[in-house]
Amino acid sequence: MEHLGALLLLLTCVSRLHSTEGFPECSIEKFMCNNRRCVPLNLRCDGVEDCGDSSDEISCLNCTGGSFHCVAAARCVSSRSVCDGKPDCSDGADEQLDTCAQTCTRSQFRCTNGRCVPNSGRCDNIKDCEDGSDEDNCDDNECEINNGGCSHLCIDLPLGFMCDCPSGMRLVQDTHCQDVDHCLDSDVCDHICVRTNGSLACECQDGYVLTAGTGECKATGVAARVVVSTHEGVKWLDLSGSEKRNITYKRASPGPVSALNANNTLYWIIPENDIIYRMSLDSSDLRPAVLLKASTGILGLAVDWIRELLYWVSTRTHALHVASLNGSKQSELISGLSRPTAVAVQPLLGYVFWADSAASPRIERASLDGTSRIELITSSIRYPVAISLDIPRGLLYWADSGLRIISRVAFDGQHRKTVVESNGYLDQPFGLAVFESRVYWSDQLTNSICSADKHNGNMLQVSQRLGSVSPAGLVILHPLLQPSGNDLLQSETRTPFPDSQFAWLFSLTVIISLLLVGAVLWRQRSEFCAPRSLSLGDETLKESQDPLLLSRLPVIHERKGRATDGTQNGSTH
Repeated sequence: MEHLGALLLLLTCVSRLHSTEGFPECSIEKFMCNNRRCVPLNLRCDGVEDCGDSSDEISCLNCTGGSFHCVAAARCVSSRSVCDGKPDCSDGADEQLDTCAQTCTRSQFRCTNGRCVPNSGRCDNIKDCEDGSDEDNCDDNECEINNGGCSHLCIDLPLGFMCDCPSGMRLVQDTHCQDVDHCLDSDVCDHICVRTNGSLACECQDGYVLTAGTGECKATGVAARVVVSTHEGVKWLDLSGSEKRNITYKRASPGPVSALNANNTLYWIIPENDIIYRMSLDSSDLRPAVLLKASTGILGLAVDWIRELLYWVSTRTHALHVASLNGSKQSELISGLSRPTAVAVQPLLGYVFWADSAASPRIERASLDGTSRIELITSSIRYPVAISLDIPRGLLYWADSGLRIISRVAFDGQHRKTVVESNGYLDQPFGLAVFESRVYWSDQLTNSICSADKHNGNMLQVSQRLGSVSPAGLVILHPLLQPSGNDLLQSETRTPFPDSQFAWLFSLTVIISLLLVGAVLWRQRSEFCAPRSLSLGDETLKESQDPLLLSRLPVIHERKGRATDGTQNGSTH
């Protein structure tokens, strides 16, 4: 392309030499247009037509910062013309950029060239847009348009504007307000944080013991184990890394792994394969079995241990899938994802989470049946590759291999915090898990299993160096990581298999039962109170026809107690 441009420039000069005989030459500080007009040299290739015949923008090899290079036409156009809906390049390249299809968030300003910049930089006398469009029309009251992008209060200033928050809230990311949570701000309790008279006290959930003086919650019972998938097969390690043994020896590309702790069953997949395997760790021969045929490109697995369902995401189908753990049913739950990389489940609250790592990376949440979908993280995220849940505190952790960080956020999308930053062992993370007071991850660049304090990233430990063995997905095995849901009836949730024959038969049975009950009541002609609403542990029938919405589960849990609800996130309610 450079040789072609130089040839065109040479031909232009030669043609001018022959065609300008008898006409005055331009001075050395000026450029002669094809129409024999002279323009200053600094206007050459600036993306703006000055000659009147575009000759000052033809055959430009190096466009200035305020212009865009049309490669096919070897010319420059103004950056203001990029993504303006009108093609200025002969091949329309100025309207085919990724930024042209980019959707800016509420807290961002869209430049005229399509780029998104922070709203806080609007009208601050600093050009954040290459075309300077963020500094245009600054005499206007920005608060009159979309409240300036502010979630609550917008204050118009002589130059620009600022966002503010009501009492009891604080400003995050310059535009959004969130409730102040003193427990999560201090971030010292592993599980339950109780704030009384301005002081904080830590407590642990059932099954854990509070360590005196540290606030750490240590699990009781059996020792926890780490299961990690590698290209040499699946391995079993203790948390310190001092003990290690192989579970399987199948050599293949390592992929995600998950587990059902109640019966010590593992589930994993090889990404280029379309088969999900399962294996009981209680079996003597540890022989993997085929659970079901799914799809290739699976990068995330998660088990709903309450309803015994398996969730996964696939980069080939661009969807979130669900299947029963016996492999008898399978359904595509959410489609249209870009490049999903990870999934996690909180069945006690009825949530499924997933990460999407494409042009618009994000982390989202939905109900277990795929409804009530909301975005949790959409900004300051590049390539989320793994997610894991801290159930006692109601927090989601994710590893971003693009930013080389591990961060966490509450299940409602608030109280975001970066926990671990790049430390030499976070360059290519794949698996992620949270247990007790630490966060664990696998790193494929250093071939190691690492952990750090889940609150602040301190006390880095390299639990296992695997040498030339590349680790991928990992899961920690301990019964307390999957709290019992004995008080949670499966009939209370919408099934992810809407065409299930069982669900139809169950509904029919309920209708017949209701008719029988009504007939008995009519015959007795007695005054009875209305049937009780379905409660945890009850087997009454009033709400059986209309399964209990997942969003109501936390209210029921509050009535039944805090031991298994998983809603404590370190704040007082």
